[in-house]
Order: sequence, then structure tokens, then C-alpha cells
Amino acid sequence: MAKFGKKTRELLKIAGPGLITGAADDDPSGIATYTQTGAQFGYGQLWTALLILPLLTAVQEACARIGAVTGKGIAAVVKERYSKKVLYGTLLLILVANTINLGADLGAMGAAAQLIVPINFAVLVLFFTALILVLEIFTSYRTYARILKWLCLTLFSYVITVFLVHEPWGTILKATFVPHIEFSFAFFFIITGVIGTTISPYMFFWEASEEVEEERSKGMIHHGIPKVTKPFMRRLRIDNFLGMLSSQIATWCIIVVAATVLNHNNITHITSAAEAAKALEPLVHTFPHAGFLAELIFAIGIIGLGFLAVPVFSGSASYALAETFNWKSGLNLKLKRAHGFYGVITIATLVGLTINFIGINPIQALVVTAVINGVIAVPLIFLIARIARNKDIMGEYRSGMLSNVLVWATFVFTGAAAVAMFATLKW
Repeated sequence: MAKFGKKTRELLKIAGPGLITGAADDDPSGIATYTQTGAQFGYGQLWTALLILPLLTAVQEACARIGAVTGKGIAAVVKERYSKKVLYGTLLLILVANTINLGADLGAMGAAAQLIVPINFAVLVLFFTALILVLEIFTSYRTYARILKWLCLTLFSYVITVFLVHEPWGTILKATFVPHIEFSFAFFFIITGVIGTTISPYMFFWEASEEVEEERSKGMIHHGIPKVTKPFMRRLRIDNFLGMLSSQIATWCIIVVAATVLNHNNITHITSAAEAAKALEPLVHTFPHAGFLAELIFAIGIIGLGFLAVPVFSGSASYALAETFNWKSGLNLKLKRAHGFYGVITIATLVGLTINFIGINPIQALVVTAVINGVIAVPLIFLIARIARNKDIMGEYRSGMLSNVLVWATFVFTGAAAVAMFATLKW
């Protein structure tokens, strides 16, 4: 038992940008998309959780490695090595994806909060926006990272629910390992959303930049050059794998729960937070007022993960812009030393906020946002594959055969899903 406790403490020490990125991967957009997947197609898309795990891990490991080896974020590397057209195109993609994503997540937080408090939607969204900005701007990186790690625990409600419901385990195992494909726009629309909310553009930039933050906080960067060691890279890979594994376990559980609880009860389209929350009712079915308790747990999860994810969206966009225009950047810096960096965080968050005041359903917006991410991710994965394999940039830490194959496989898989979606669309 003591040995197990020691190993657990060691893993918690290793946990850093990878675990935070993995948890942020299951943001409100992810929960909504996976819930819609299970509700609409039952266990039919469960295989995606297993298939995407090695692809997601490879891409995020490549991004983390780029940051650690170069001591720069992805935008800075692109700026040094590619034309301005490529740089500004990359910047535009990440700004569009992140702004839409954080706006949708803020709306979901407001909609979820309305399940437990009778307060106007606009007031709730404004409150969450202000609180997130204050925490991100005025809290140190180390403190904020500790907060983010604990917010990961909100995903356990779905993991627990899987084992409280009578599940057809034979069907579930088959659906997990045997791909099922339907040649329809609806099917490929959701598949693209699942990919987009899992292998998300904001994660590429965030994890690379946060590895640089880790190196700075540990005094590993001297005169702009990081001193990378084999043990550090080993910890980076373990951290990244733990983050992506936990993300995909949560994804698998959300789809299973939604399929069992919602699809089997003929709830196939999620249009409100209350409908999405019904997936958690088995967790509290023996208690009085089980419906409200399920809504409470759902709301806490959405709000907690929103606090985790929204700063990641605005932060990764800010890192990209700061690297492009040579501004001082980093969550470890005080506001007075990084006006531009924190200014972008503020502006991106406020622009995203406006999405919630143009009449879009906040829960449905999450799924649409995931699909947009799925399309935008394709050219960015292409760029990451090129950088991570480049010996001039990465030196001895360039992608090996396995990493290279998996990252390119991710590019093909993501691109094929997006093409199939547009090909099956009836114009």
C-alpha cells in the first residue's frame, strides 16, 4: 500500500501541462459533443474513443516536444521557419477556433448554472467571464496550475455512472473495437465534431507554450536556449500520455452513459442543458429529487471544466499573437510586464462572450464549434508534422518513426472525416 502511495505521489508530481491539456480536452464542448454522439448514434461511434487515443497522444507529444526543445511556442517556430502567409494563416485559424470555442463554453456555463440558480442567463455569463479573467490575469502560473489539476476531478461523475447502470457489456466491447460507419451527413458531421473537440487546435499551441512555461519556472532556459535532459523528456511524455489517456477514458464513459441512458430512452437530440444532464440521473436515482441532483452534478462539471478550458482558449491565442509580434508573454508574468499578452486574453474572451448575445442555442453551439475545430485542425496538424520531423529545428529530438507515422495518420484521418462530411452534405 505504501509503495502504491509513493507511485501515486510521483505521478502527481510529474503531472503538469499534459494533464491540464488532457482535462481541458473534455471541456463543455467535448461533453456536449460526446453526449450528442451517444444520444444520436448509441454505441455506434464508441470506437472513435479508442482509435483517437494514439493519434491524440502522438500529436500532443509532438507539440509538447516542439515547445520543450525550441524553448518557443508553435507560432514563434512558424515565424522563424516559414513565410508570413503561413504564419498569418496559422494565426487566423487559431484565433477563429479559440474565440468561437471560448464563447460557446461561456454560454454553456451560463446555461448549466441556470439549472441550479434562477438567475438571468446574461448575468451568469458576464459573471463567469469576469471571474475567469481575474483568475487568469492576477493569479500566478504555479497557483493556477494547481487549481486546474483539481478541476479535472469533475469528470469522475461520468466514470462512476458507467458502473451504476446496467450495461450491455458485450455490445459495448464490440462497439469499442469494431468500427461502425454510416455514409450520411449526420454521421460524419458528428464524427468530425468528435475529432475536432478531441484533437483541438487550441491544445496544440497551449501545450507547447506551457512546456516553455515549465522550463522557465524550473530555470532550464538560459539565454533563450533550453537545456533539455533525457529525464525531462521522459517526464514530458509520461505527463502527456496520462493527460490524453484520462481524456479518452472520460470520452468513452460519456458516450457510453449517453447511449445507455439517453438513446435507449429515445432522447436522440440534445437541445438544452437539462436534457444533457439526464445522462447523470442514474448516479443519484436512489435519492429524492434525483433529477435536480443530476442537474447539479452536471452543472458543477460544466462550470468546473469551463473554468479549466476558457483560460486555455484565450491563453493559447495570446501566446500565438505574443510570439508573432515579439511581446513579453507568460502566465508567470505580472500584468504590468505583459500588457499585450494579457490584453489579448481579455479581448479574445470578451469577443467570445458576444457570441452568446446573438440568439444561438448555447448547447447546440458547442457541437457546431467542435465541427469547426475538426476542419481547422487539418492544416495545423500538417504543419506540426513537418516541424516535429525537421532535424534542423528539433535536432536529436525530432520525431521518430512511430511518432511520425501516427501524426501523419492523424492528418489523414482528420482530413478524411472533414472531406466525407462535406461530400455527404446535400447542397
